[in-house]
Amino acid sequence: MENYDLATLRMRQADNAWTILFDTAKLMVMDEYGTRSWFIDVEGIPDAALLDRFAHTVDIDVTVEAVTIGGRTLKGSGFFHPNPKHRAAAIRGQGELEGYVPGTSR
Repeated sequence: MENYDLATLRMRQADNAWTILFDTAKLMVMDEYGTRSWFIDVEGIPDAALLDRFAHTVDIDVTVEAVTIGGRTLKGSGFFHPNPKHRAAAIRGQGELEGYVPGTSR
């Protein structure tokens, strides 16, 4: 498993776009049994309206663009799972993570 601390995180859904502010965000990429999965855990999100919006809908598919603290840009599609009580969210990746190269510097 590889971990990347994120500097910025942007998210889109249809005509809506958000730059997500956060205290910490970490991208995790796992290769297991020939399958690559990726997830983003985000903590300290001050945008309660965003979290509430996604907590009350089944339409949680999004596209994301993340920039690591090392300056790498990574893009992909996934599902936004909010946790309003803890001001946090998880994005479960779906498919390819564009810009990801295994074992490269962060």
